[in-house]
Amino acid sequence: MFVPWVQISAGICALTPSIGSLNCLMANFRFGVQLSAASNAKEWVAIAQRIESLHYSSIMVPDHFDSQLSPISALSFAAAATKEVNVGTLVASNDYRHPVVLAREVATLAALSGGRVELGIGAGWLKADYDSSGLVLDHPGIRVARLKESVEIMRSMFLGERIDFDGEYYKVHGSTVYPELPEEHRPRLTIGGGGKKVLDLAARYADVVGVNPNLSFGAVGVELLVEAAPERFDEKVTHVRERLDYYGRSAELQCLSFVCEVVNDRKSWISGAAAAFSVDADAVSGLPIVLVGSVEQLIDQLETSRERYGFSYWVIHQKEIEAFAPVVEALSGR
Repeated sequence: MFVPWVQISAGICALTPSIGSLNCLMANFRFGVQLSAASNAKEWVAIAQRIESLHYSSIMVPDHFDSQLSPISALSFAAAATKEVNVGTLVASNDYRHPVVLAREVATLAALSGGRVELGIGAGWLKADYDSSGLVLDHPGIRVARLKESVEIMRSMFLGERIDFDGEYYKVHGSTVYPELPEEHRPRLTIGGGGKKVLDLAARYADVVGVNPNLSFGAVGVELLVEAAPERFDEKVTHVRERLDYYGRSAELQCLSFVCEVVNDRKSWISGAAAAFSVDADAVSGLPIVLVGSVEQLIDQLETSRERYGFSYWVIHQKEIEAFAPVVEALSGR
């Protein structure tokens, strides 16, 4: 069951000593899996049911134009094949669909799944998607401003309101969702990003704030080592907490891992990865989005990361489901 838009998520606010008294949550751990592909319906259903049986909290589908399943259709199939696990986007790219269309699709999914939907949405970033589709990749400031209008429209629609909205990018009059969603079935909103503007938007409206590296350069490259450095994440989390405090809100903090490897020799793995990219091993070792080590080491890393950044909601990837399951078993709900 999801908390409504204005309800504070369950948990106790624990403070990071260097940051002070802030309106944030040190929530219990939960874990999601980002899925993107399956060769057929039988395989997709089997994966979704396996994720549920291992007590992951959510099945999340990204939103890109390469070799992956389209999110809403895939999530509908996963929801129909499961009973309790949440389904959602991580994240839907705002520029790829109109907010009224997305809100109606998501509301339908929420209604038919019994309120098991987490709507993750972002401003869009992957240049290859824009190039392949012919969509215009606008300046980040424009994309975030457009995202803000979309979020305001969708929030109102999920609350059962008839929209009368005149913005710079969207003009919507008379749109509603069907069926009207009871409070406990309304989608839970995740906004993810790495820049201050989108994180401010997340702090203002989201139930879950996804703190990510800033990918404004439109691709994943060596720049990620700088953007994902611990000091950068400190800055992002501090900004989110300050804005949550300003808006008088609380939110769950989420982090999407870029690498997750369960290995016996963490040091050797880190050294090998650093050599492959011609970077310093210490730089790789300190990245919060790199989860590497034995089950015991990963448990310690995640607990340390929650103390430093407040991340309680972690998302791993499809190929890591089985190996990471002991970590999920040890930490979920703690």
